[in-house]
This record gives sequence, structure tokens and C-alpha cells, in this order.
Amino acid sequence: MCRGLIKSAPALSITPLSRSSTTSEETAPPLLELEFETDNHIVETKRLGKEFGALVAVANVSIKVQPNTIHAIIGPNGAGKTTFFNLLSGNLPPSQGRVFYKGRDITHLPLHRTAHLGIGRSFQITNIFPSLTVLENIRLACQALGRGNFRFMRSHKYFKAFEERAWEVIHQVMLEKEALLPARALSHGGQRKLELGIILAADPEVLLLDEPTAGMAAEQVPELINLIREVQQTGNKTVMLVEHNMNVVMSISDYITVMHQGQVLAEGTPAEIAANKVVQGAYLGQLYTDLKVN
Repeated sequence: MCRGLIKSAPALSITPLSRSSTTSEETAPPLLELEFETDNHIVETKRLGKEFGALVAVANVSIKVQPNTIHAIIGPNGAGKTTFFNLLSGNLPPSQGRVFYKGRDITHLPLHRTAHLGIGRSFQITNIFPSLTVLENIRLACQALGRGNFRFMRSHKYFKAFEERAWEVIHQVMLEKEALLPARALSHGGQRKLELGIILAADPEVLLLDEPTAGMAAEQVPELINLIREVQQTGNKTVMLVEHNMNVVMSISDYITVMHQGQVLAEGTPAEIAANKVVQGAYLGQLYTDLKVN
């Protein structure tokens, strides 16, 4: 009988930094002393990758996202943008690399834990409860991330705070007139605004918006974009968005990362990306070449 040999790897010594045990993040992994700089960035990845068998969807992606900015991820279909968002939010585990949020290694945290930490995520397909009212959709989101979710015998007074928070969000996303309507009665643009409200219910610091204008009528797009910009500016939030509408990307973004075949092709301001010859050849063509580089 043959017996395989297993060579043990040397132990890696990493010292966790001290943290309070009373925070809402108490079950998250500790902040590790790594060589990677994260002090000035709210989201950062280092050589992040994802493989599905022989298919490499994301390969060695390293980006740094400044806080309180709008950072777009663009690229042709199949470039790995949505998979990259899934890795950031914990919806998929990476095959290699690391994800940092506010200096903390969150690489292996699942979606519900990253939501509690302050990362809100939307998807290409609208995710709402169509039979519930707009108010109920947002109130449920408030309750989901509140404390004592499963204490069903609590006084009704406890849930008043959730309803008050829900109304605040409804005003923020401008759905006051539709608040008591079932979500299915909203237009597609209204449902997109509702989905944004569901994300905002938890007051996240980072919003990951995956094609927020997809399927919307052209006349509805400016209202949603203005809403996203207002949310980012008034709430001191960081917005990362995947978007194929280049007019939207160029008008709203502070920084742009271009992905191609799972890798980062280029990064910069909208004007810098528009002037980049490599990006022009792979994706944009001669569009937006009149933008001026600051």
C-alpha cells in the first residue's frame, strides 16, 4: 500500500489588533497587521481572483477606492464586473486574494455579515417583495438589520423606530406618494428607487450598485442618477457602480476602473479613461474623446 506524503507549511504568525468586544462586528475576523496599505481607502482589493473550474472570471484585480466618491466599474460583457461585485460583498468566496473594508480583512465574510458592517448591495435584477407595499419593503429591511430580529413577543412600541426609519428613507428616495401601494404597482424606475431605499434602510457607508439604470426608460434615468448623486453627497457615502450607460458613467463618476477579460485594463478620472488609447481600442472606441483631462 502506498502512502502519500504531506509536507506541512510553516505557520504564519499574524498578530490581531485589539478591538472592543461590544461592537456589532464582534463575530467578524480581527483587523490583521498586513503589509498592505488601507488607511486612506474605504474599499481595497489585493490580487483578487475567482475561478469557476477552468474559467477565470476575475484575475489579480487590485483596486483602491477613496471614501466619499463615486467609483464606476466598466467593461464589455463578460469582463468580470458582476463577479467582482459578488466577491466584494461576500456573495461569492474568492479563489485567491484579499478584500479590505476600512482596513479590515473581510475576504471570507458572507453577504449578511458584510451588510451588517456597512456594505449595501443591489443586483442587476430588481430584488423586492412585489406583494408588500413600498413601506413594508423598506420597514422589513430596517428590521432585518436591527437588533432582536427574532424576539417575536416584544411590545409593538419596539417596532415604531423601524417604521420611523422607513418613512425617512421613503422621503429620501422620493416615493412618498407610492408608500402604501404594492411594489408591483410601481414602474420599473420606481422599483429601482425602491431597491435603493431597501439598501439605504441600513444606512450603509458603501453602496454597490450593479447596473442601476438597466431596463429603465431613457426619461427615467436622469432622476435616478440625480438621486444617487444626492445620496452620495448628503450622506457622505461611497458609491461603486457597474454601469453600461457610458453617458451616466462619464457624468457621475469621480473615478473609473476598466475591466477586460477579468483583469484591470485601466484606472483614472472620466477624462483620463476617455483619452486612454488602450481603453478606446478595447471598449469605448472614439466616444468621449472630447473630455478634457484635468
